[in-house]
Amino acid sequence: MSTPFYVPPEQFMKDRADFARKGIARGRALVALQYENGIALVSENPSTTLHKISEIYDRIAFAGVGKYNEFDQLRVAGVRAADIKGYQFSRQDVDARSLANQYAQILSQVFSEAPKPMEVELLVAEAGLDQDSDRLFHVMYDGTVLDEHKFSVLGGDTEAVTERLTTAYVDNSSLKVTLQSAITALSGADKKLAHTDLEVAVLERNGKRRCFKRINDNELLSIIA
Repeated sequence: MSTPFYVPPEQFMKDRADFARKGIARGRALVALQYENGIALVSENPSTTLHKISEIYDRIAFAGVGKYNEFDQLRVAGVRAADIKGYQFSRQDVDARSLANQYAQILSQVFSEAPKPMEVELLVAEAGLDQDSDRLFHVMYDGTVLDEHKFSVLGGDTEAVTERLTTAYVDNSSLKVTLQSAITALSGADKKLAHTDLEVAVLERNGKRRCFKRINDNELLSIIA
């Protein structure tokens, strides 16, 4: 019986992390930003059917970048978990923090034990009663959870998009200004994104139980014109 080839744990984890990061970097970026009346989620996504941004539960949205089939499986799992918890206990007991922790456990286990890590990054956003109670949880491919404020950037070319967004972002601004900041950050100097290249949704503080709303191409064009 031959002795298996030994790989140091540090090198094993580094190789898996590099594999996941390369897969995520091939995808298009996504940003989430707080504005005066909620949270806006904007992604470069020309597809009208394969959504990267979705509703999970009351006041909670999900966004994913990387391999579509992998983050869509996680989206479905999150919807089921939220529905079960809301049915067994109370709808108010379902929150973004608990969902982000569940995703972190799944991604951490896959990263450590599965044949390959998931090539995804996730965002779980929750609109609070005011801006201070909004939540943006960025879940990394290895299960690391980042509690971010004002804005969050996921996916390819993260450093450049973050740098542009830091310059363009205006705190507590209108939806129009916020979307213009997001488009500027996603576009960069070498390309200009049209409204048809984008997928946009908002979690709007509207006084209702459900506040997730998709913004279609015509509505987006009228907002940013």
